[in-house]
Amino acid sequence: MQSYLIVLAVAVAVTAAAVPPLRRLSEQVGAMAEPGDRSVHERATPVLGGTALFLGLLAATFTAWLLPDFDPLFERPGNILGVLAAAAVMWLIGLVDDLRDVSPPAKVAGMVFAGSILTLVGVTIIYFRVPFLGFTVLPVDLSALVSVLWVVGMANAVNLIDGLDGLAAGIVAIASGSFFLYGWRLLEVGVLDASNIGPLVAIVTVGICVGFLPFNFHPASIFMGDSGALMLGLLLASSTMAVGGQSDDPFSGQAWFFFAPLVIPLLILGVPLLDTLLAIVRRATRRTGVATADKEHLHHRLMEMGHGQRRTVVILWAWTALLSGFVLIPVYTSRGNGIVPLGIAALALILFTMIAPRWRARQSALG
Repeated sequence: MQSYLIVLAVAVAVTAAAVPPLRRLSEQVGAMAEPGDRSVHERATPVLGGTALFLGLLAATFTAWLLPDFDPLFERPGNILGVLAAAAVMWLIGLVDDLRDVSPPAKVAGMVFAGSILTLVGVTIIYFRVPFLGFTVLPVDLSALVSVLWVVGMANAVNLIDGLDGLAAGIVAIASGSFFLYGWRLLEVGVLDASNIGPLVAIVTVGICVGFLPFNFHPASIFMGDSGALMLGLLLASSTMAVGGQSDDPFSGQAWFFFAPLVIPLLILGVPLLDTLLAIVRRATRRTGVATADKEHLHHRLMEMGHGQRRTVVILWAWTALLSGFVLIPVYTSRGNGIVPLGIAALALILFTMIAPRWRARQSALG
């Protein structure tokens, strides 16, 4: 754990140190997000934050390479180098889109290319557990297809929730931290091999998000842009595939009958994935393009209820944390005795979400 904490600290420090010069560079070259009808920020904001995340990723991975505890991961460095290459592709696609708009088909093609890199180096979904249906070993062709779709889905989910200051970075940090704890548990009980890159990728993702958040929380002084959002989605997909898709030990599906490894990220990322599903249904119903931006995401609806930007973001962070606890408590205890307090907390959060704006409005009227 000490080595993972060192990697985490390096990721935080390098990402944070890279933000100020990149913010100045953004202003100098005009890489700014201007306010518009489909955005909620009120002033032009630098958009090169994704590069800070990428630099943090490189520095943290290099640090891991220097630490003896990670030697098993780098004896055959193909997997980790493949993740870095795929992350670089995502970062570059997003960067070009941040500077000059890229058409949706071209962006999807880039995501497919990045996902294909992962399949070529063996970071794929091989073992597939479906609740109620059991365990399946995917054929090579189907494994590659499912893996690429997983990458595209994760990248788009993160990109779609990147609509409020700090929202995407916070949710990805919580989700990656939760998945790191899940992977660490599997390492402890001997289910995962020491050469599995999943926990390392997850902890690095936590670090770069935490290092970026102080600059990105409302009022944000810099945005991660598509370069950061797409790359974070790729890293989430990589860590979940490495842990959940390549473990055939029964333990990883026994915590409860539905806690199959690939179901876990779906639960933890329930907020962005639900938002993505609703966006697809909404746009398909209206016969607009799936990539057509609008202001009807979950965070927009919370703001329409009367929540400010900060409170909206914290509410969605809280939901992600609750879903993470719902997953992790049975994994660590083999019991569901934490579900009742989590249910009470969820009910309290629902009541707060519904009542707080009305209470605030009433207090303003009285004052």
